Amino acid sequence: MNIVHLTASTFFGGPERQMLGLALALRPECRTVILSFAEGGRCGAFLDRARREGFQALALENDTPRFRAAIRELAGLLKRLRADVLCCHGYKADLLGRWAARRLGVPVVAVSRGWTSETFKVRLYEILDRRCLRRMDRVVCVSEGQAAKVRRAAVAHDRIVVIRNAIQAGRFSRPDPVYRRRLQDLFARPRRRIVGAAGRLSPEKGFDVLVQAATQLIRRDASIGFVLFGDGPLRERLSRQIREASLQGRFVLAGFRQNLDQFLPFFDVLVLPSQTEGLPNVVLEALAASVPVVATAVGGTPEVVEDGVNGYLVPPGDSVALARRIRDVLASEVRRREMGQSGRRRVLSEFTFEAQAEQYRRLFEQLTGMPIGRELAEKVA
Repeated sequence: MNIVHLTASTFFGGPERQMLGLALALRPECRTVILSFAEGGRCGAFLDRARREGFQALALENDTPRFRAAIRELAGLLKRLRADVLCCHGYKADLLGRWAARRLGVPVVAVSRGWTSETFKVRLYEILDRRCLRRMDRVVCVSEGQAAKVRRAAVAHDRIVVIRNAIQAGRFSRPDPVYRRRLQDLFARPRRRIVGAAGRLSPEKGFDVLVQAATQLIRRDASIGFVLFGDGPLRERLSRQIREASLQGRFVLAGFRQNLDQFLPFFDVLVLPSQTEGLPNVVLEALAASVPVVATAVGGTPEVVEDGVNGYLVPPGDSVALARRIRDVLASEVRRREMGQSGRRRVLSEFTFEAQAEQYRRLFEQLTGMPIGRELAEKVA
C-alpha cells in the first residue's frame, strides 16, 4: 500500500516525529512518501531526516499563494506515486490536499492535532480548516479532547477516529550525565533543582504563567532554576517579564535545540502550562524519560498525565496552582522518582508506535479495501 503524507514543515518537531515514527512502524507493509510545501526552504530539516531513514521525501515547487498550481502539482505527484491514501497534516495540507486527492479519487485523511488561534491570519485559516474537515473521508484526532473539538466543528461522528500520538521510548534509555552539567552551565550559579519546559514561544503555550509561578517559587527557594527551550514570537516579551521579575540567571531562555532529547532526562520536573493542546509530544517524551510532569488540564493532556500518579494537573492560567504543584513534585526525591517511573511504564504500555501503526493499518484497510501486508510487487503487476 502506498501512503503519502502531506505537510507544511518548518522544522523537525513533534508532528514530524509522529509522521516518521508511523512510517517506520508501517515498513515494509506500506511504502511511505513524504511531501511538504517548501515554506521558504525550511522544510529541508524534516525532508533530509526522512531521506536518511530511507524514505522518499519531496519539497513541492508551488506554495502560497499559488493555490491552483499547488493543487495541480499535488494531483500529478499523487498519480505518479500511485497513492492509495493521502494523509494531510495541518490546515494548508488539509485545504489543498483534499482538492488534489478528490481529482484522482484517492481517500484523504486529515490528522487533527489542535488549533492554536495564534494570530488573526491563523484563526481565519483554522475556520476554513474546520469546514474542510467535514469533507474528509476520515479525521484522525490525536486525543479524545481533540475529537470533542472536531465534533463541535460539525464533523460527522462516523468519520472521526482517535489515534493517539506515540513515542520511541528507546530514545531515553541511556541518558548521558554530561547533559545535566550542561543544563547547570546555563545558569549563573548551579541550581539544586531544575524545572524544565519546552515549546514554541507563542501565546497558547502559557509560558508567561510559568514565569509568574517561577517568581513565587524562587521567592521561597532561591536554589531552584528554570530553563525553557524553544523559540517564537513571544521571546522578547518573556525576556522582559523575566527581567522585571529579577529572575535573570535563574530563569533561562535556552532557545531552540535539536538535541532536546539529551537534556530532557535531567529535568527534575517538566512543566507545560498551555492554554490549549492536542496531545503534547513533549509530555510523552518527559514521561518516557522518567520525568514527572506538571501540566494544565487541557486537550489530551489528562489522557496522559494521571493526577497524583505520574504528575499533576492544574487549571490553565493559574500560576498559584502551578507553583504549588511544582513544589509538591520537588518536595520528595523518592516520590518524584516514583512518579517518573510510573510515567515511563504508562508510555511503554500505551503510547508505542507499534500500537499506533496497528490502528492506522485498520483505518487504511477500511478506506481502500486492500489488506495491508500484500507485497508491493503485486500492486505494480
